[in-house]
Amino acid sequence: MKYVIGLDIGTTSAKSVVFYENGRVAAEYEVAYSLSHPEVGYAEQDPLHIEQAALEAMNLSTQTLDREAILGVGISAAMHSMICMDKEGAPLSPSIIWADARSAKEASQMKEKHPDVYMRTGTPLHPMSPLSKLLWMKNNHYEPWKQADYFVSVKEFLLYRWFGEKVVDYSIAAATGLFHIHDHNWDEETLQLAGVSKNQLFTPVEPTYAMKGMDALTAEKAGLKRSTPFVIGGSDGPLANLGIGAIEPGETAITIGTSGAIRQFSNQPLLDEKQEVFSYSFTNDLWITGGPSNNGGLVLKWVQQLLLEEREIPMEELTEMAGRVEAGAGNLLFLPYLNGERAPFWKAEAKGSFIGLTPSHGKGQITRAAMEGVLFSILHIASALERLGNSHDKIFASGGFARSEVWVQMLADLFNKRIDIPVSHQSSAWGAAWVALYSLGKVEDLKSIKSSIPMNQHYEPNVENHKKYQSLFEVYQSVSNKLQPDFEKLHHM
Repeated sequence: MKYVIGLDIGTTSAKSVVFYENGRVAAEYEVAYSLSHPEVGYAEQDPLHIEQAALEAMNLSTQTLDREAILGVGISAAMHSMICMDKEGAPLSPSIIWADARSAKEASQMKEKHPDVYMRTGTPLHPMSPLSKLLWMKNNHYEPWKQADYFVSVKEFLLYRWFGEKVVDYSIAAATGLFHIHDHNWDEETLQLAGVSKNQLFTPVEPTYAMKGMDALTAEKAGLKRSTPFVIGGSDGPLANLGIGAIEPGETAITIGTSGAIRQFSNQPLLDEKQEVFSYSFTNDLWITGGPSNNGGLVLKWVQQLLLEEREIPMEELTEMAGRVEAGAGNLLFLPYLNGERAPFWKAEAKGSFIGLTPSHGKGQITRAAMEGVLFSILHIASALERLGNSHDKIFASGGFARSEVWVQMLADLFNKRIDIPVSHQSSAWGAAWVALYSLGKVEDLKSIKSSIPMNQHYEPNVENHKKYQSLFEVYQSVSNKLQPDFEKLHHM
């Protein structure tokens, strides 16, 4: 029996998922790490804690297995992290992650003065991007920025320390805002704006790039042989699409965990002057296009805390309560922008709000409206993708929300499409593992993963509910667009 590991370096934890070659999960282990907010708008993590969590997760996920039978490791990682690092691989700064908003001013100025950057890089001009972070560091004379030999993501940081290699996969590089997605190399014009040189960035490589000869002490901590090959993989977005089987035109992946996203693969970058979506390189002939939402499962967590009385209402009870309410929550809408919003507005200043509250609305309607609001935001991004030529013929869903029958049924009703759910919710890890199998010559191509994704169940849409949602979505789009200037005013107060 042979195994392959998908190592998924996420926002809140490192997950090591051990798969059989057919996609079934043999073992998995997750190790959490903390997120720090030293100032309002800051979001930082300790890179060394992330390294420790990744090594521990691999070690503990393989303890009961024959480690000699591990074919290799594929790596998935969250996008937009930025670490200032020296030549020895020591971090000079925290990992500043996608949720960090300190560079809002720099992002806004770039969008106004250099809109052409988006057309070259496919990365919306927003505080999430390492480009904005580097501009903030430059403008604020950030000490680690002045001392840094390299500027890297979390994945690059780990691989440099583990293998001594200075490489970055296309999709992590593309998410920096510094990468020319049409020729798959660093964009010289943007580098000049950011005040960094090519020598301070790592060499972009395809996701199949493999490394061997792990540092001996590191291999011991990971519980792996030094000769175990590590395949660089990609970012969590395209790998989630691959791991769920959304590969062909018209196949859409929707992932909702703490945040949310909708994505499709395309055979060319999909961009226009509206700058509503991202388009990132994955391989030399595949791009991933879509949009992220800042607000997914955390919205339901907020509702759970909001409704706290003598006891905490369990999530299952909360969603069951929402399921007893009619679609549309009594014409109550929720704009779910609790943490600002990325696609399609890219407004860090956006705020959450209920629209249409009356005395007849209770806990059930409030909960359902919040859950529907998260999905309306995904549908809003889907509309932008359709404008660029994408269709949503087949929809696959993954992430924590996929465990809720009520929430997934809402999604089917909103899109008026069947929703397919895989057995494993670890789609990014399986995508990374499959890229490793492909790189090592164990499978024919990337698309053949479709026959190795164990599916769990599917949900069919309710036509009457869909009609209701169509009417409400028109109002949702209208008010969400109209309120953006007012949200900015509130933010600056």
